[in-house]
Amino acid sequence: MDNKGFRGETSVDVELSPSEKVTSSSGPGMGYRVDSNPEGPGCCAIILTIVSYLLIIATFPFSLCMCIKVVQEYERAVIFRLGRLLKGGAKGPGIFFVVPCLDSYRKVDLRTVSFDVPPQEVLSKDSVTVSVDAVVYYRVSNPMAAVCNISDFSHSTRLLAATTLRNVLGTKNLAEILSERESISHNMQSSLDEATDPWGVKVERVEIKDVRLPVQLQRAMAAEAEAAREARAKVIAAEGEQRASRALKEAAEVINESPAALQLRYLQTLSQISAEKNSTIIFPLPIDLISNLVSK
Repeated sequence: MDNKGFRGETSVDVELSPSEKVTSSSGPGMGYRVDSNPEGPGCCAIILTIVSYLLIIATFPFSLCMCIKVVQEYERAVIFRLGRLLKGGAKGPGIFFVVPCLDSYRKVDLRTVSFDVPPQEVLSKDSVTVSVDAVVYYRVSNPMAAVCNISDFSHSTRLLAATTLRNVLGTKNLAEILSERESISHNMQSSLDEATDPWGVKVERVEIKDVRLPVQLQRAMAAEAEAAREARAKVIAAEGEQRASRALKEAAEVINESPAALQLRYLQTLSQISAEKNSTIIFPLPIDLISNLVSK
């Protein structure tokens, strides 16, 4: 199958032997091409193949139980015949045919898998030690590459995720780690996806779960935040006092312009005191009257 007609494909060459090469491509039109040795499989392989087919025919229909296999909708089967990758790529979903004693196959799950990255002790750019853990979601996009290019893609992806987490966080300050989790997750996802593409693994999402700081640093940050809040509270109280003094000054100027306003304010105060049913009422004396008595 010619892979040049598909857009956005990534070709992966799998070296199986000096005489055989498997070229697989992942993209909107996944295809595979097997270039076999022109000399053929060899006499032993031909004899074993003929004997196996004769046994299948001789034991028919009981041999169907050994020849017919089924894979689910979310699975694919990569088949090897006498150690060589079988033409046609991964089989499935549904029923496929194998030859006993000649064929071996491996099932690959295509569903999205999630795993927790163990907490990593990371030294940030500003020399602060933090413990960070994350969650990674990935799936197999190319079963052929996942089987032929790497022995255990799941374990390798987990190790690579832990290493990438330390490398990405090592370039960030503490403030950036605490406030830019989404950007850090995106950078990790891009790095992991690029590194696992030859393995046929697609990293779909990375999320930072928790960032744990040392206890002493938590106390220092709490004390700093408390001091900042107290400073802001004092500034706000001072601004309130300043506004109140300006309002009292303006009120005094209005009352000074109209003496009747002072009398009305005095009567209003008496009305408020009487509404509270107090047994004692204090009547303030005007300052002007006292000054006249003192002058005489």
